[in-house]
Amino acid sequence: MKVVILAGGFGTRLSEETLRIPKPMVKIGNMPILWHIMKVFSSQGFNEFIICLGYKSEIIKEFFLNFHTLNSDFTINLNNNEINYQNVKSENWKVSLIDTGENTLTGGRILKIKDQIDNKKFLLTYGDGLGNINLNKLIDSHNTSNKICTVTAVSPPGRFGLLNIESDGKVSSFNEKPKNNDSHINGGFFICEPSIMKYIKNDNTSFEFSSLENLAKDKQLNSYKHDGFWKPMDTLRDKKELVNLWNSGKAPWKIW
Repeated sequence: MKVVILAGGFGTRLSEETLRIPKPMVKIGNMPILWHIMKVFSSQGFNEFIICLGYKSEIIKEFFLNFHTLNSDFTINLNNNEINYQNVKSENWKVSLIDTGENTLTGGRILKIKDQIDNKKFLLTYGDGLGNINLNKLIDSHNTSNKICTVTAVSPPGRFGLLNIESDGKVSSFNEKPKNNDSHINGGFFICEPSIMKYIKNDNTSFEFSSLENLAKDKQLNSYKHDGFWKPMDTLRDKKELVNLWNSGKAPWKIW
């Protein structure tokens, strides 16, 4: 099954990084977050990717064009440009890089790769979020639902510390990062039937605010609840938290 990754947005909330590079190329450790996302999929047997490019697409193209060289030692003969590679560190991936337009919305990007999915169901995610998603369970949930699309549902992380206050004013407990287990949000990992293209009109279609809303109205949207680790990289603070987790050697998304 092919994996479609939306990697064309401007990433304006992370402008400290994205003025120079596209958001999926922001590094976690010494590799871009896009590589981490792809490793989550490939570690579970999904090695064929379609990356929807837009903003600063040339930087992502250059990363994959030079991937073999940048991740290997080599000896180069400058007389004839002959290269002998050693200690090759590569990935068993097939990657299609498709320019879907700088200003195209998320739904429009999916529509532009319609011919790439061979009229088959496909996995879909964004180029800026990480999680230890069990993809096979996601697929099983989708297959038993008979719906057009399944979205991974996650509990939103708390943005403010939660105080539990007793009647006399004493604080009985304090939770700096509470989870709201009573509600769920779009976790950004999907599986879609090819018929989802009927819910996308053109380049200006938002997958989130149009396609998913209409799928829900038509009772064609299934959910798979994920209770494990999940974190988007929306801000510089998010990036720093992901970097700290990676550097600790205990990154929850490192399932390979």
